[in-house]
Amino acid sequence: MNDKKHQKPHLPVRLNILFFIVFLLFSALILRLGVVQIVQGEEFQEELERTVNISQPVDAPRGLIYDRYGNLLVDNDLNLTVTYTNRNTPQNEMIEVASRLNQFITLEYEGDLEGRFVRDRREYWALLNEEEFLDLLTVEEANEKGLSDSEAHLERLDQISEDKLGQLSEEEIEVFFIWREFNSGYNNLPHKVKQGIEYEEAAQIMEHMEDLPGIDIIRDSARKYVYGDTLRSLFGGVGAIPRDNLADFLSRGYERNEEVGRSYLEAQYEPVLRGKKGQIENFMDQSGNLLRNPEQKEGSRGNDLVLTIDMELQQRVHEVIDDELSSTSSRFIEDENAFVVLKDPNNGDIFAMAGYNSDLGTFTQAYEVGSAMKGATVLAGLDTGVMSPGQGVYDRPYSLPGSRDVSSVRPLGYVDDLSALERSSNIYMVEVAMRLVGYTYGISGSNWGNVTPGLNTLRSYYNQFGLGVETGIDLPNEMEGIEGRMPSGEVAPYLFLSFGQFDTYTTLQLAQYASTIANDGYRIAPRIVREIRHPNENKEELGALSQQFEPKILNYLDVDGNYMSRVQQGFYRVVNGSQGTARSYFQDIEYEVAGKTGTAQVSVNGTQANNQTFAGYAPYDNPEVAVAVVVPGTEKEDSAGVANRIAEGALKAYFELKEKRNGPALPDDGAEVDELENELSD
Repeated sequence: MNDKKHQKPHLPVRLNILFFIVFLLFSALILRLGVVQIVQGEEFQEELERTVNISQPVDAPRGLIYDRYGNLLVDNDLNLTVTYTNRNTPQNEMIEVASRLNQFITLEYEGDLEGRFVRDRREYWALLNEEEFLDLLTVEEANEKGLSDSEAHLERLDQISEDKLGQLSEEEIEVFFIWREFNSGYNNLPHKVKQGIEYEEAAQIMEHMEDLPGIDIIRDSARKYVYGDTLRSLFGGVGAIPRDNLADFLSRGYERNEEVGRSYLEAQYEPVLRGKKGQIENFMDQSGNLLRNPEQKEGSRGNDLVLTIDMELQQRVHEVIDDELSSTSSRFIEDENAFVVLKDPNNGDIFAMAGYNSDLGTFTQAYEVGSAMKGATVLAGLDTGVMSPGQGVYDRPYSLPGSRDVSSVRPLGYVDDLSALERSSNIYMVEVAMRLVGYTYGISGSNWGNVTPGLNTLRSYYNQFGLGVETGIDLPNEMEGIEGRMPSGEVAPYLFLSFGQFDTYTTLQLAQYASTIANDGYRIAPRIVREIRHPNENKEELGALSQQFEPKILNYLDVDGNYMSRVQQGFYRVVNGSQGTARSYFQDIEYEVAGKTGTAQVSVNGTQANNQTFAGYAPYDNPEVAVAVVVPGTEKEDSAGVANRIAEGALKAYFELKEKRNGPALPDDGAEVDELENELSD
């Protein structure tokens, strides 16, 4: 027990040793920091000031675009691009580089240069002919006039004639366009001089990089349209930020030299499709020598769009239009044209929107549509109480004071709301318009009173169907149509408005109108995009869901359900009734179709012509597709039925694809540029 009391513990000794070692380490660290800060601090500061850190943004691919069945429509393809970075380079050196680069690439320009790029060409000529340029206004003459150097320079430029500019050789003109591109970019940011160069051109440029300061070859992504020109205009374009919008884009974190969506889908969904840019950090000294290897931060592709469009149906509808118009081309006053929209009346999804000359014309061009819009007039008459269900009028020509004579295609006799739609009575529609302003045919004489309230009432109902107002589609540049102007003292335009021959409407508006009838009065905004998806490395598969768009109800026609039912029955009788104006069409379709035909008498460059239209839906008892067709400017003789046949073919294609699909047809693909991959990634 006494032995235990005399034993000394070892733990305090070990702790003391540990503390001593820690003390030595901290002392060494403090000493080293002192040397770095006090002794070597100035040297390191000078080295830091000599280091130039240049961040070079790396474009990220834009998001992809798919159709409703996951078919890839818009892809990104490898594109080899020549860039030039202007680091406050003197203009003469810039011209030398442009001249050397011209040995490998050429910037094409078509047309006569006279009157074009005048200021730039004069500046270029002045650089090539410095002595002659100065002789245009000597220093002594400039001093006598009291001109500053910049004022003297401008005066000399003004004296460079078109004859002098015309003396530039063909090669000098080629160099001019490259030099002009060099000056189009921003300082210290790569500017794309020419995109899509050939492999051989890129290889030659890379071999001569030492002689081409500022020039680089980058892997660029260019939009690839998998199905060629189909819907190409609807997808829109990508390009440099417009100068007028530069401040806005810069405020949103864009770089000056970025490319953005310039039109339609690309512009509308720019924030979604835009990729997250990567970045290359270059560490150089003041002489431009690299101090260490560049550091690259990877970017990422933008999000993808899934459209409501059915590309296979879109192609089929184009075939229907092409086949019909190729057999009726002689029946048009001017160029053949036709527009078709197929959409879901229950949620606004657009399945196809096709135009013979331009798909955009389905919502950017408006026409008088004739009787196809009469369903809206019938409902206006019933809902305002000026007409009752089943109440009829006697259809015969009307001679009205203050108006042109009005008649249907022929005297129809007694018609009510249903037969007025079935047989397309103009007189019934005119009766609605007259009764709205308290006018009675054969009694009121020339006492029309003020027709403006009636005009506003009709347009209000038409607007609720989507006629004459924006449909709410998720695309820019939609046309509302044109409201006709009422000349003072005339009533004919007001009456003709009631049967579709005054205001103008787009094909998409006509499709929304048909959809509103089909779904019992809900006006739903049409949509092109149904989903936004996160990017997937495998382009053949959709990524995770980011956002799904819900149907957007714009308004509801709060009318007696029986009134809307009467309009629907009238549409049914147009196609299926014994006297329907479309009874001889739609026979090859398994499902019952309801709709309304239309013919508007118009003038095309002084020649009388017709706009043929059709608006409808199917199946009648459970609508799942609405269709609108506008065929403008047909000859008045022997041209009937074009719109009906196109509508029939489009609906037939829709229902056939429900039974069997083969997938969209791919165009003939050209060879893709896929070389230089390894060289450019080294």
